[in-house]
Amino acid sequence: METSYYIWYVVYNFLPLCPQKLLLPIYKNRYQLLIIPQKINTLMKNYQNVTDLPNNNTVFLVWVFKKDLDKAQLTAAFAKICALIGNLNHSVADRFPDARASVTLGISHSGWLTLGLPKPLPKELKDFKPIKGSKHTAVATQGDLHFHIRAHNPSLAYDMSATIEDVLRPVADCIVNVQGFRYWDGRAIIGFVDGTENPQGEEREQFAVVGDEDSPYQGGSYLFVQKYVHDMNAWRALPVSEQERVIGRSKEMDIEMDDDTKPSNAHSALANVGDDLKVVRDNMPFHDPESHQMGTYFICYANTFSTVEKMLTNMFVGNPVGNYDRLLDFSTAETGTLFFVPSLDMMDDFSEL
Repeated sequence: METSYYIWYVVYNFLPLCPQKLLLPIYKNRYQLLIIPQKINTLMKNYQNVTDLPNNNTVFLVWVFKKDLDKAQLTAAFAKICALIGNLNHSVADRFPDARASVTLGISHSGWLTLGLPKPLPKELKDFKPIKGSKHTAVATQGDLHFHIRAHNPSLAYDMSATIEDVLRPVADCIVNVQGFRYWDGRAIIGFVDGTENPQGEEREQFAVVGDEDSPYQGGSYLFVQKYVHDMNAWRALPVSEQERVIGRSKEMDIEMDDDTKPSNAHSALANVGDDLKVVRDNMPFHDPESHQMGTYFICYANTFSTVEKMLTNMFVGNPVGNYDRLLDFSTAETGTLFFVPSLDMMDDFSEL
């Protein structure tokens, strides 16, 4: 009888974790069922951190390239940034393993062209155009690179932001710098829980990460951001019962109104466009003491930008037309930019430009 030799690896650190299964060729045409822990499986994934939950502290940065730059200087800086992002993520994971700290990089359509990155571009990457309703407009603003920095404390978020600035300052200007914070149990600054309709578990990857429908960019993600400034005086003047009708949920317990009670122009009625068309939101509240602005930095990751466009059209134009999201009477979108988040493999390629 032929003897088969099987090699068993026992990784004690991972034994308690939820496993994944893989058929591994061991000897000639024979296969052994190998148990791969979830933690190892996660490390094998090829996308940036687009599926994580919001952390306690965030920094959102939008940078635009300076004009008339030497192309070689810009390319070298961009390659250095891509390498830096990988280094920062590995460093914080090693130094603060429980902190869920990370940096995610997005590139806009204009940034992609300026850098001379591969063509054809991701299928739905384009310059975002304003979406105008009868009363409110989802404005479009410039931006070449976007950085989403998550950290458990502001010190780490600051250090990562400062390190990125050191590399980019000679070739770009930072035009948006928003420092977000966790407000109580994940609430927006207006007092309601934010992100209740977010997909959970494995669905986060399903809705946030590009699959084989755009195979050259598999593992990427569409990133859309808006900075909303709230009229807090007008909002606070509303009775809680009226605030709840604006949102479509109870304020204290975050319970959704039934369809017979919820107004058709409630935020939750128009911002959600169906169970098959979801995005992963990582919104954070912010407060700028100098300008006295208070608001929400809306940020979402999606496997297709068309889902986001449908949501924005519902909110700003209305469904039906004219039935716009009433929350917009208290919240003004001051920015709006679309980016594409490359896969980890593509980031590695870009770091060697």
